[in-house]
Amino acid sequence: MQAALIEAQKAYVEREVPVGAVLVIENQVIVADHNRTEQWHDPLAHAEMLVIRSACAKLRYERLSAAAVYVTVEPCVMCAGALLLARIRQLIYGTANPKAGAISSLYTLAQDTRLNHQIEVITGVLQAECAHLMTSFFQQLRTGEVPKWS
Repeated sequence: MQAALIEAQKAYVEREVPVGAVLVIENQVIVADHNRTEQWHDPLAHAEMLVIRSACAKLRYERLSAAAVYVTVEPCVMCAGALLLARIRQLIYGTANPKAGAISSLYTLAQDTRLNHQIEVITGVLQAECAHLMTSFFQQLRTGEVPKWS
């Protein structure tokens, strides 16, 4: 999770919503990235989507059944769907996302038995640090201290 936090801090500096993700297989970091939606003008450029894409390209395979994804904030519906489609084995996230979380806050997609894949979920890892980064970012954004991309 420390590596995901480092990615989230990069996003913060780049004026992106500070979410970082790391994809790990057999205790080896395969890829790490952070949100880039503002930079790329791409609503799909969430940290989770980027690490899934990069890992699949690097491994030349669309199924990541041995992978664990560490992400600082609970994934949204789009990212939860991508994690399921990629057959991620385990999801570890830091803090809940009460407005858009699709793992435990609003929906429970990762463990919905009606779907053809379920993901083992671990929550609250470095929760205070992950939550603080998000809270600080949005407080500064509201006060104008973190300028939006134009």
